[in-house]
Amino acid sequence: MIVEQLGLKDFRNYAGADVTLSAGANVFVGRNGQGKTNLVEAVAYLATLGSHRVSNDAPMVRDGMDAAIVRARLAHGERSVLLELQLNRQGANKARVNGVNVRTSELPRYAQVVLFAPEDLQIVRGDPSSRRRFADQLIVQRTPRMAAVLADYDRVLRQRSALLKSARARGVRGDALSTLDVWDDKLVTLGTEVIEARLALASDLSEPVARAYAAIAGADHEPRLSWALSLGGGDPEEGDDVDDGASGPLAEQFRTALAARRSAELERGLTLVGPHRDDLVLRVRGLPVKGYASHGESWSVALALRLASAELLRAESRLGDPVLILDDVFAELDAGRRVRLAELAAGYEQVIVTSAVEEDVPDGLRAHVVRVEAGQIKDAVDG
Repeated sequence: MIVEQLGLKDFRNYAGADVTLSAGANVFVGRNGQGKTNLVEAVAYLATLGSHRVSNDAPMVRDGMDAAIVRARLAHGERSVLLELQLNRQGANKARVNGVNVRTSELPRYAQVVLFAPEDLQIVRGDPSSRRRFADQLIVQRTPRMAAVLADYDRVLRQRSALLKSARARGVRGDALSTLDVWDDKLVTLGTEVIEARLALASDLSEPVARAYAAIAGADHEPRLSWALSLGGGDPEEGDDVDDGASGPLAEQFRTALAARRSAELERGLTLVGPHRDDLVLRVRGLPVKGYASHGESWSVALALRLASAELLRAESRLGDPVLILDDVFAELDAGRRVRLAELAAGYEQVIVTSAVEEDVPDGLRAHVVRVEAGQIKDAVDG
């Protein structure tokens, strides 16, 4: 897949922008704060339905405006498709494909992007929500219909938790809240599907992560991925030790765990069991990355996760290679990792790099340079 044209209106610091991109390597160059990352954020949103920088859409709408527009013309081999997205400060977003109105959840069917940014260190060093977000965005790219499943799970979770909070305020205890059973059924059905997709993802990523880590780090530290599940009895969200994985039918375990934690849920007014409490456990050299890995190892794990994601999508997709985006990462890497990353990235149909200093980007990725200044595209140079 190749992004041939990107157009923005009232997106972040852009009143308007129109950028032509090339196959192969593209570099956005400009001082910090000029809008380089805003360009790649817009591209990635079409594929993941989320930002790698913020958890809601409002900050992406230019100050004083009610909506932002993102347009992208994509090439899948000989076929071209035009995606249009309207991000609303309030209310539901809107989308069109080749001029036809569609649900926004349809966009990942046409756009596949893997973006690596400094924020990705939070995947390995941050709280469990960062790792869940990484996994869920990749799941949506692999199976676009999962966007609706995840959205439905979040809706049921909010409604069930609101009921628990109300019951807590009224002093309800034990089994007195019979209406909770209805929400339990929905939570189990949707949550089991999410857990199954995450477990499959961890399994499928294992070998690509090991290969990518060895290529980036120049050493094999045996990186491993597994899920700590809240339905196993503990609470990974609160740092409890939980056995990786689980045994027996997941739906049955889920229902049993909900029943066991009901009193605690009523006391706290929270849903304590489900994929929203799970954690993706990352290890190198047999130890958890979080708390044990060095800075270089942490960077290598984060990079390996993204490169493995790209490899997985490339192997499964009918759209061709995903667009690989490297957002302001070369300045953070030592010389060896820069060279190795550039060699791996150069094999993709299209790579988009952002950098404050052009010379930080290895020569092989500087085929098409676009200069960005204060929310404006100044010039593009093929070199």
